[in-house]
Amino acid sequence: MKKLIFFFLLSISVLSYSQVRNEIQIPDIPGFKTLKCDFHMHTVFSDGLVWPTVRVNEAYAQGLDAIAITDHIEYRPHKNDMPGASLNRPYEIAEAAARSNNIILIRGSEITRSMPPGHSNALFLSDCNALDVSVYMDAFKAAKAQNAFIFWNHPGWDAQQPDTTRWFKEHTELYNAGLMQGIEVVNGTEYYPEAQRWCMEKKLTMLGNTDVHDPLTLKEGEHRTMTLVFASARTPEAIREALIERRTVVYLNDKLIGEEKYLKEIFHQSIEIVNTEKTDKYYRITVKNNSDLPFYLHKTSHNPDLVYFRDYTIDAHGRHTITVKLANGATGGDVNFEITNLLAEPNKGLHVSFPI
Repeated sequence: MKKLIFFFLLSISVLSYSQVRNEIQIPDIPGFKTLKCDFHMHTVFSDGLVWPTVRVNEAYAQGLDAIAITDHIEYRPHKNDMPGASLNRPYEIAEAAARSNNIILIRGSEITRSMPPGHSNALFLSDCNALDVSVYMDAFKAAKAQNAFIFWNHPGWDAQQPDTTRWFKEHTELYNAGLMQGIEVVNGTEYYPEAQRWCMEKKLTMLGNTDVHDPLTLKEGEHRTMTLVFASARTPEAIREALIERRTVVYLNDKLIGEEKYLKEIFHQSIEIVNTEKTDKYYRITVKNNSDLPFYLHKTSHNPDLVYFRDYTIDAHGRHTITVKLANGATGGDVNFEITNLLAEPNKGLHVSFPI
């Protein structure tokens, strides 16, 4: 029996040390660190299918800096198998694993109500149990009393909004009371353009999270949905400050979704002009992409005497040469593009120019 226990513990040790971290290559921006975060996930303590430490191991392997385990408060289908478990228990179980893997673990819960107001996450809680109350507004107030950061989850979820993504009067009440500070613009792989518009209009923070319930596995070249947080330091306090100040961008597949100023910084910090060549007939720019992001460039309005192709792709960690023909005696100007996978507005790309 002792031998069996020894080999079991040894196998756990080997597995933990054999875990490889996939670092995500997205640059920092001036003055801030770009932290990769997922603030919405579940374990067996609500309707998830994994133990809390598994979420930490996934986060480490998949290149994250910070996570929040946000099990449902009101919906716990496995509670008979763990009677009397505190709502703080997922955090407590995951805490040591997070510390040993250098993952920032944020205590959180999901306030799980019918629509309106739907589901919301509260982050940076000190006691999740205080939110387990019958009236939804009291749950939000209990979160606010703990200085939580609160955001609306999956506003376009078909199960709660089958026909259209609507903003209800209850959301106005939460917003006016300071009980809604952000919205999930992306949940899993679903993008909600309406939510991006609301965030822009109401100065709310944009978030993108997995809302993962099953074990999370990725194929080669894939990444999980995440929120890029531009924080002054790699600490929980700096993440909270960045969320409040709306310094975020959502990373979904090959898209970034966020405010124009942050998308521009990511693009300019990713791209390096490695060569230029000019004659009286053409101008060539060779750019190198130092990030994991591809960039899809589509030509926009420009001087017609600058002749160049309609579309270009700058692959992740690749380089591309843009050749501009100088017609009718043109000597220079701006080469203008929309980067179609950097969404500065709902379904609209970021506009950039290369002067020549």
